[in-house]
Amino acid sequence: MLSEKIIIIAVVISLIGDFLYLRSMYLGHAKPNLVSWFIWMLAPFLGVYFQLKAGAGFSVFPVFASGFCPLLVIIYSLILRNGYWKITLFDLICGILSLLALVLYVFTHSLEISILFVILSDGLAAVPTIVKSWKFPETENAGLYMLGIVNNIIGLLIIKDWTFSIYSLGIYFILINAIISFAILHKKIFKKVIFV
Repeated sequence: MLSEKIIIIAVVISLIGDFLYLRSMYLGHAKPNLVSWFIWMLAPFLGVYFQLKAGAGFSVFPVFASGFCPLLVIIYSLILRNGYWKITLFDLICGILSLLALVLYVFTHSLEISILFVILSDGLAAVPTIVKSWKFPETENAGLYMLGIVNNIIGLLIIKDWTFSIYSLGIYFILINAIISFAILHKKIFKKVIFV
């Protein structure tokens, strides 16, 4: 376990990731799926509440940052013209299922089950972005997601009490950021493998 002071590094990493993504939006490259980003804003904020209720400390910061960046992305995408991806029926279905999982999460009286519903909700919200990233990787910026992996690893390294309700969201965010990063970078990765 590392000192909680290392969370300052996580703050800097989070701000760099946010800046890279917002810059990519400004340049017209990243076009966020607002269904994904809305749930990605809501679920972590609820998750932080339950983690704090479970006794977590500064280790919740990466999860909080996972919700704060989407808030900035949503606001900025609505300011920009053509700043977001077109929403499809598939996106709406994933969003509705994700919101249903969030509703179940809020009304569950077990912290562990509540955390599972947050993960389910966030995962369902990620599906439209994963599909979009796989088909149109040029519409996303892998930097934010890769820094999200580092950020959540730092959060795990400062955990004092290793209980499921405290560490599970950090591990989940590492995995989902890795999946989205791979979806964005898969063409470049396979191109290098083929030509090596």
